[in-house]
Amino acid sequence: MIFSQEGNALIAKRQGETLRIEPWGTDSLRVRATMFPAFTGNDWALTEQVTSLQPTVQIGTQALRTGEGGTWEAPFASIENGRLKATVNHSGVLAFFRDGKQILKEYNRFYDGSVTRESHCLKVPSREWLPYTAGDYKLTVRFESTDGEKIFGMGQYQQPYLDMKGCVLELAQRNSQVSVPFMVSSLGYGFLWNNPAVGKVSFGKNLTEWVAGACKEMDYWITAEDKPRELLYQYTAVTGRAPMMREDCMGLWQCKLRYRTQEEVLSVAREYHRRNIPIDVIVIDFFHWTVQGDWKFDGKYWPDPKAMVDELHSMGIKVMVSVWPSVDRRSENFNEMMERGLLMRTERGAAQTYDFQGDCVQIDPTNPETRAYVWDKCKRHYYDYGIDFFWLDNSEPDLTKYDFDNFRYYLGPALECSNIYPQYYSRAYFEPMSRTDKQPVNLLRSGWAGSQKYGNVLWSGDVPSSWEALRDQVAAGLSIGMAGIPWWNTDIGGFMEGNVNDPDFRQLLVRWYEWAVFTPVMRLHGDREPFTIPPLDNRERGGGYLHTGQPTEMWALGDEIFTIMKAGYDLRKSLKPYLKRIYQEAHENGSPLMRPMFYEFPEDAACWDLADQYMFGPDYLVAPILKPDTLERAVYLPAGQWEEIHTGEIFPGGRTVKAAAPLAYIPVFKRKA
Repeated sequence: MIFSQEGNALIAKRQGETLRIEPWGTDSLRVRATMFPAFTGNDWALTEQVTSLQPTVQIGTQALRTGEGGTWEAPFASIENGRLKATVNHSGVLAFFRDGKQILKEYNRFYDGSVTRESHCLKVPSREWLPYTAGDYKLTVRFESTDGEKIFGMGQYQQPYLDMKGCVLELAQRNSQVSVPFMVSSLGYGFLWNNPAVGKVSFGKNLTEWVAGACKEMDYWITAEDKPRELLYQYTAVTGRAPMMREDCMGLWQCKLRYRTQEEVLSVAREYHRRNIPIDVIVIDFFHWTVQGDWKFDGKYWPDPKAMVDELHSMGIKVMVSVWPSVDRRSENFNEMMERGLLMRTERGAAQTYDFQGDCVQIDPTNPETRAYVWDKCKRHYYDYGIDFFWLDNSEPDLTKYDFDNFRYYLGPALECSNIYPQYYSRAYFEPMSRTDKQPVNLLRSGWAGSQKYGNVLWSGDVPSSWEALRDQVAAGLSIGMAGIPWWNTDIGGFMEGNVNDPDFRQLLVRWYEWAVFTPVMRLHGDREPFTIPPLDNRERGGGYLHTGQPTEMWALGDEIFTIMKAGYDLRKSLKPYLKRIYQEAHENGSPLMRPMFYEFPEDAACWDLADQYMFGPDYLVAPILKPDTLERAVYLPAGQWEEIHTGEIFPGGRTVKAAAPLAYIPVFKRKA
């Protein structure tokens, strides 16, 4: 191993690999390695300007035993930035220390001629580069596992586990799965896998293993602090923080699959207005267009979008419209976009990448020309009419088959960069919208590290209407918040398989709604069964032929449910000053709105094991009802005094209590000063 110092970076070279470690923010280091002659220069998620820091770099030797019982002076180096120190031994094996205590170490089982703990005949290296012919490398990076460690964050996965220790996670974007590869460890460090390649991470009991399917370099960032709150602060300092959420988006968003005409939209808005329920946003969902990729209203059913928007604005309602990144071959834009190279490319076979309701190819938002082209269409056909926001659906992108090795972008092979697709897609809208006097708030089904800075409200995708899905969404919302993305929501009641005539679904919908009052964005949506509403026409294209689901509005299922929903709506309205406060926290320091219990109570060991209750900001403890026919549940109250907000009863903390949960509300406790 040959060590040197280059500016404020420690450089280590061995057997064709160049390793670079440098300060990147307070108490943080960025670690890169490559088998190529030079680094790419890609910063990926590390977009924010950081102060240039002068670390302590030491290059020398350490005494190691030899096979004959003697010692030899092996090359050894370290770099220290504040509380975080990294060491590199003669084999290139890395270890990290916070305040002198080891928190992370690479896993190495490769014999190298010396007698050290890392010298084993298994021949498993800490960093394994598997070359592709004349191309990139498949990279595997291994770390030792620490017993008792808990791991949080990593984005959104459809599972009930909040602690990711023991989980194997695909690093890939899919409908309802959002890969944001930042983890928070209970040992006091945060770790960003700064690589948008499709791959996998295994948080095993015996080792941790990060895999990139194709890449040109290893790139990760690590920070060390005492508390999860401080780790999120450091992480969002280098990847960006969410803007301040608009006040006029903190209430209720009304949405369904799907309002088929402008008159349907207006009739729903007028009824809310008549009932004196001022909703914030109404959403016009998919296939209001002619074909995918035309990015405009079907004039037959939307004859005067400007007049529609003006009337909605007069009622104080903002308007969001759904756009997809898929372009049908029948679209008026397809041929031009294909010829100009603005669409995804396939490496083999047909050009098709998507086949829902048409033979389609997805746009390539990693190409700046594509972003400009799509925005121009959407500006002329939506934004200039006064449409306020965009629902950037299918933003993974959704694919007919997730054969990542068959797709290529302007940025490179999909296997190498596919996970950053939703971030670039959101920028196609956020960046030009930011140049106006309007604060962009766009809804997306996917994101990646740093997406929070682009005005993205993520939602949990097309999840089923089931109690299991409700349970999974609680874990998903907490996990994505711990991955740095605070703006998040779900389809209240789930998206699919919810039959409005089923008593179990009605109960599920009520419990989901009561929980959604205490989520960052509250949005009614769903593809409600039974599918008995006939299409408007039999054309093969346009906004009339596709089915729509049953109504989702607050009054749709009768007076009993409406009364419960109206009470939840009133509670949400009363929380608006508090919502502004916790949105401001997210903007200023990266704190999520939905917080695992340990985020507010890191010294309470019990809080690190709780996944079915959480803090909504610093003051409200929320205990969702996640099983049918449940009228009470156990709630753990940390030390202090707690007031149940519905009954006014005061409970001393430091214990578990049985909390009432009638159908009218879920248990919510407010921390007393």
